[in-house]
Parts: sequence; C-alpha cells; structure tokens
Amino acid sequence: MSASGGPSGGPSLARRLLQLYVGLALYGASAALQLRAGLGLAPWDVLNQGVARHTGISIGAASIAIGALVLLLWIPLRQRPGLGTVSNVLVIGLALDATLSVVPDPRSLWLRIPLLGFSVVLCAVATGLYISARFGPGPRDGLMTGLHRRTGRSVRLVRTCIEVVVLATGFALGGSVGAGTVFYALAIGPLSQFFLRRFALPERTAPAPAAPSGEKVPDLV
Repeated sequence: MSASGGPSGGPSLARRLLQLYVGLALYGASAALQLRAGLGLAPWDVLNQGVARHTGISIGAASIAIGALVLLLWIPLRQRPGLGTVSNVLVIGLALDATLSVVPDPRSLWLRIPLLGFSVVLCAVATGLYISARFGPGPRDGLMTGLHRRTGRSVRLVRTCIEVVVLATGFALGGSVGAGTVFYALAIGPLSQFFLRRFALPERTAPAPAAPSGEKVPDLV
C-alpha cells in the first residue's frame, strides 16, 4: 500500500472525505460572507435569498430545499447522485446559516468591499476542494451536465441559460443583485480553475501486470 493510503498510488478515502466536507463547509461560509458584504450575491444565492424572504425560512434552509428540488430534476435526465451530491445539498446550507449566526454585518463600505473579495476567493478555494475529491457533482452542476447531454447544447450555453433564469427569478423574489453579483460572475471561473488544479488529487493507477513464467516486464517510458 502506498503512503497516500491507496493500494495503487491513489489518495486515501479519509483524505478525499476530509477534502469534500471541508470544501462544502467553506463553500457555505463563503456564501454567508458574500451575503454579509451586502454588495450582491451569486445567482443561486440570489434565488435562495428571494425564496427565504417569501417563505420565512432561513437562507440556508432555502438552499437545502432548492437543492433537493433540483435533485428531483435529475430523474428525467437520468443523472445518478453520489455522496458528494447529497452532502452538497445538506452541508452548504447548514454551514451558510452557521456562519451567518456568528458573523455580524459590517457597517463600513471599506470593510464590505474586501469582505466581498475574500468571499469570492474562498468560494473558489472551496470549489477546488470539494470537486477534486471526486464524490460526484453538486445538484446544480449535475443539472447543467444532464441538460447538456440531453439537448446537445454546449456546456457554456446551458450554464448561462440556467444562471440567467435563476438570477432573474431570484431578483423578482427580492434577492440581492449588485456589483458583487457581477464580480462573482467574472472572477469565479478563473479562480475556480486555478484551485481545481491546486487541489487535484493523484489518479489511481492500475497495478503493473505480472510477468509470465519468469519473463521480465519491460519498463514503460
């Protein structure tokens, strides 16, 4: 067994689980910090906030409920959830509410602007962590890839359409849209790509075949 815990050089299950749940918890915390910055939310959080305002539930509970509803859309798309998918629905919403309960609203704009920047970077870090753990996509990412396969449209087009519909619906429900929304949309892609590479786990490799009857297996270059 390798030092990393996998029988053929792959990462250990414990490491992957730690990376998954730390990433999801940080993702929820980043959403809460962006909310506290008060300069505009990410599209799905605009929808979460709008639903929360009309139902009287917390924004974290709204996130869980919407995530569960999105999972139902996987059924006709023939998507299969994994541990990471279900954990995504629950952990992010719980972490979001927990962070809001301990982080106060900053009154100064000079505090809110750096808080916004920090929250978006933290979101990218969290994205790199939990996606690299390879326990299955989140419900929203799975909806995107499922629609991509069923419609034949590009991932970029499908994602853009989903985000526009979600943002417009959330805004109509009273969710917060502002400069932070635009900043998130422009920055999250490049930042997430960077941290996905930073936190990528080594792939598990197949064991070398046994040499028959004393023959030497040549080295592969």
